[in-house]
Amino acid sequence: MPSSAPSFAELLANCHRSAVHLEMRDSYATNDRFEAWQRGARINWDDRASWWHPYDQLIADTVARGVSIRRARIVSEPVTEYIKWEHYVTRANTTAGEQVRWLPRRMASDLALSGNDFWAFDNTLLRIHHFSGDGAVVEDEITDDPATVKLCVSAFEAVWQRATPHDDYHV
Repeated sequence: MPSSAPSFAELLANCHRSAVHLEMRDSYATNDRFEAWQRGARINWDDRASWWHPYDQLIADTVARGVSIRRARIVSEPVTEYIKWEHYVTRANTTAGEQVRWLPRRMASDLALSGNDFWAFDNTLLRIHHFSGDGAVVEDEITDDPATVKLCVSAFEAVWQRATPHDDYHV
């Protein structure tokens, strides 16, 4: 059955001011890029055509329209191999125009956090990610419930205030 939920690209297209993403898992489902990195493959950052993906262009186009895109990651330390890889590939995110920060999990103990990773668009709409235990996306839920949006946005802002900018966070 086809989903009636808007795609991520549609959500960003309808976004006017801000899109924020909170990630709280120490690993997600593996993929070919992560597995190649584990085998020692590295990105030639000087060859943008080899690593620039449609996602990067979508982010760059959205930022060019004046939308602020921020991502915060809560991570356990020492970090997992997956987080080491995410930190490495985050250069693509920041090149596209995302602002990214990292917060060690031990610094989040007194924060009220949502139970799931999410994107918040213009502080009015959420795309909540539901994952299986091994980190595969099970489904994305779209909601504009004011109480849920308020909780998630305030959680993101609390994490953002404490988190370390990407260039200053070392794994």
